[in-house]
Amino acid sequence: MADGEAVQVSDYPLDVGSYKLSPDGKSVALSFEVFPDCADLACTKAKLDNKPLASGQLYDRLFVRHWDTWADGRRNQLFVAPIGAEGKATGEPVRISTGIDGDVPSKPFGDAGEYTWAPDGQSLVFSVRIAGKTEAWSTNFDLYRGWVRARRAPQNLTAANPALDTGPVFSADGKTLYYRAMKRPGFEADRLALMAMDLASGKTREIAPGWDRSADGITLSADGQAIYTTAYDVGTHPLFRVDIASGEVKKVVPGGSIGGFDLRGDTLAFTRDNLKTPAQAFIARADGSGERQITQANADVLPGLAFGDYEQFSFKGWNGETVHGYVVKPANYEEGKKYPVAFLIHGGPQGSFGDNFHYRWNPQTYAGQGFVAVMIDFHGSTGYGQAFTDSISQDWGGKPLEDLKKGFAAAQEKYPFIDGERACALGGSYGGYMVAWIAGNWPDGFDCLVNHAGVVDTRIMGFNTEELWFTEWENGGTPVQVPENYEQFNPIKYVGKWKSPMLVIHGQLDYRVLVEQGLASFSAAQRQGVESQLLYFPDENHWILKPHNSVLWHDTVNAWLKRWTAE
Repeated sequence: MADGEAVQVSDYPLDVGSYKLSPDGKSVALSFEVFPDCADLACTKAKLDNKPLASGQLYDRLFVRHWDTWADGRRNQLFVAPIGAEGKATGEPVRISTGIDGDVPSKPFGDAGEYTWAPDGQSLVFSVRIAGKTEAWSTNFDLYRGWVRARRAPQNLTAANPALDTGPVFSADGKTLYYRAMKRPGFEADRLALMAMDLASGKTREIAPGWDRSADGITLSADGQAIYTTAYDVGTHPLFRVDIASGEVKKVVPGGSIGGFDLRGDTLAFTRDNLKTPAQAFIARADGSGERQITQANADVLPGLAFGDYEQFSFKGWNGETVHGYVVKPANYEEGKKYPVAFLIHGGPQGSFGDNFHYRWNPQTYAGQGFVAVMIDFHGSTGYGQAFTDSISQDWGGKPLEDLKKGFAAAQEKYPFIDGERACALGGSYGGYMVAWIAGNWPDGFDCLVNHAGVVDTRIMGFNTEELWFTEWENGGTPVQVPENYEQFNPIKYVGKWKSPMLVIHGQLDYRVLVEQGLASFSAAQRQGVESQLLYFPDENHWILKPHNSVLWHDTVNAWLKRWTAE
């Protein structure tokens, strides 16, 4: 074959979901979505091809739908197939996760990072949440070890931890398993600690217990003495080196947001972006020195585009505690002029609008339209310590609203080019919730509002969202157990105070925040004579992903902001 020519190396009746080669290159682990009772892949294919004439589905437990898909009985399962002499996968793959009632990798966003080969190629370790009736309210993922040739059930390695265990990586000698773990069951935004397990004894220890950040992954140094990982850190997303023996943490590549990275010997390769620059690839030494940019992606386009300069600032928020934010100047900024504001509110709520360039809610899209973009990492945001992240739970409309008010005031005081009298607030998911909360609890704060996939009734969300662990943790129990918690910060109680024009946006396939929430917001505004529009996407989920739909989204949002902030 010609150099660089793609060659198909597998031919299965089902789509390959993920894969990972064994250390010796003689086998490949693959995941397929199969019916658990099927003995081979052809059985699943036959069931899919011969669906019954009746369309009804009968369920006897929750998680009937997840993210944007209804359950049909299939599970992601892990298989192993040998690689033949010609470099192609051969024969019927053998299921390694037999008897596991769960998804490997997890749905909807799990990948090959959730399983790993042992160095000898005789076993794999994978992360899985055993499903059963508790799947909709459980965050208990355990690490299981499955053997390639031995006919034995997978072994649970982390049964002692009732919370999340994931991201397994073996040491080179196969004696130690590194992974990440949370401590509190039911809390999806708990700190992900770096862990080491001695496989002979099963004993575990946390590697850097004093490091108050949540590790994104694990990449071992060439000598096996350190872990490289990214983590959110005060509005940035740097790369860190963590010494395994001492737990000492050093920031290797600071500034902006580090995306993918790889380490081979003393050579570090990574991508980095920031609020003004899309991702580019760099190389450096393992200690971060000698950094050199090696790509010039979009070099033919970027020089013709204007981007707004940006700056991080801080202020005293709730309880006098330090809170951080960013201000992005308009791309057409001129000294002495004042500009209208796009006040962006991040989702999660345990998230961050940090120093990165992304393709949804990019502040430069507003800067390019002549707006100042203001973003506040209110209490509950990630990257400021776990206590700061924890502080939003059971207080959705308390500390965060105070931070947003004080942050907007601080930004206006610090940056004279901000015209606070011409401002619109916009956000999605929790940000959409906050927009609905602002509408009734800060009704004079903004000239207009944009509510994307926002919660307007927290009580009903406690019954109809699919990942119940989220609402139950955030409210301290179920809506039946603690109804007062769901009502304390429920926007629907205050819709009678709404008066700011509101653009509501929602997708039909959103099973995290159901489309009925958006319809309720639009109905509440319309029936009270509040200027409002509804942008509805029948083919989108919690996010707007299709390119033409994204263009329509941005055009509609920009037109709405300009309509209500025009001089």
